[in-house]
Amino acid sequence: MTANGFDGRPAAPGVSVVPIDTPSLGDRSYLVHDGSVAFAVDPQRDIDRVLELLDRDGLSLTHVFETHIHNDYVTGGAALAKETGAAYLLNGRDQVAFDREPLHDGQRLGIGDRLRVEVVATPGHTFHHLSYVLHDQRTERKLAVFSGGSLLHGSTGRPDLLGPEHTDRLVRLQYGSARRLGELLPDDALLYPTHGFGSFCAATQSNAAQSTIGTERAVNPVLLHDEDTYVRQLLAGLGDWPAYYVHMAPLNSAGPARPDLTYPREATAEEIRRRIDAGEWVVDLRNRTAFAAGHVPGSLSFGLDGSFATHLGWLIDWGTPITLLGESPEHIAQAQRELVRIGIDRPAAAATGRPEQWTGQVAAFGQAGFRHLAEALRERAAVVLDVRRTEEFDARHITGAVNAPLHELRSRIPELPEGRLWIHCQSGYRASVAASLLAAAGRDVVAVDDHFDRVADAGLPVTSAAA
Repeated sequence: MTANGFDGRPAAPGVSVVPIDTPSLGDRSYLVHDGSVAFAVDPQRDIDRVLELLDRDGLSLTHVFETHIHNDYVTGGAALAKETGAAYLLNGRDQVAFDREPLHDGQRLGIGDRLRVEVVATPGHTFHHLSYVLHDQRTERKLAVFSGGSLLHGSTGRPDLLGPEHTDRLVRLQYGSARRLGELLPDDALLYPTHGFGSFCAATQSNAAQSTIGTERAVNPVLLHDEDTYVRQLLAGLGDWPAYYVHMAPLNSAGPARPDLTYPREATAEEIRRRIDAGEWVVDLRNRTAFAAGHVPGSLSFGLDGSFATHLGWLIDWGTPITLLGESPEHIAQAQRELVRIGIDRPAAAATGRPEQWTGQVAAFGQAGFRHLAEALRERAAVVLDVRRTEEFDARHITGAVNAPLHELRSRIPELPEGRLWIHCQSGYRASVAASLLAAAGRDVVAVDDHFDRVADAGLPVTSAAA
């Protein structure tokens, strides 16, 4: 990938597929072109990334395709189509509040004199999910499939986001859809999913950067197992998904406009203090080491070096005003871009610089490794708070630790044991978020900035599900 997240991959001579990564949400959009005309699949809200590519390569965008009404991000499809004059296409059975060109299973669309897109109904992630098979009109080859949340690298999209009453039907539809793609496409056809690179829309995660249908036939459980085995194993592995997901489909069904990414109003020291006292969120974007060493009392640590938008969107009461604190205007701009992707459009205010400049008051808390925690447990009683998800904790945890998953933490603060809390997660990011929430609530905390794989080396006793 280049610095902008773009690289053109030839699907065939003269046909390029350009993935546009959004690693913070675990998604990919795609721009496909023949050197002259182009189409986009599942564009993210910040459409300037697509417009930059079109301008750079002198391309004319004629079609914007959506595989489904997304549950994990706000689409840029409607805004991109309006900006470029391209046709906006999605399943005609989706109930939406905007004009679009309705698609149906089996439909074929020519794009320029080289590209053809075949519409394939692949329900399972949603009821009206579509995949798009890319054909080369000159050779009649099936080059690739844009599978959205259907067949993923080593997995499939999760079937439970529309509610438990639909999960059993959707998971079985997902099995049939993945099998249909496997039968429809040749081994060398490239697989381009939207989800599966860290997105909670994926049932399980894969480290594969790219794949083909042939590879998936050899490794993907949905193409290897019978239906009942696939259903049982997939449902057993599903965990919680971010709370902000419930807001995404309604926003996407309304046809969201292009976001306003202009710089927020500058916050004064008095305003920052007033907003914290009023219960609003003042979010510090610096890395967790800098935050632990010194921060505005009552501010919260959501560093840009981790899954910033996912965790903030999961934890915040929807609609709470947000003020951003960062080291530079570039950090504020990056945070704005991340937030509009999940429907948080305008920060209340922002400030840059250092904590002592923001309010004149600076707080701090301890930061340590697992060896320091082991020493503390040997010398005195210490409360170990594990903020990983329940399934992570159940698989393996420090013996005697209290589990309060980060996404449940705010509601569970009153039930946590008294005394200093040593907080850890898998690698440190979630522990810092949790420590900032607890410090703001008046608790004495130490954030463990260490990788959980090192607990045994640190001499800490571990309880394992396999034991």
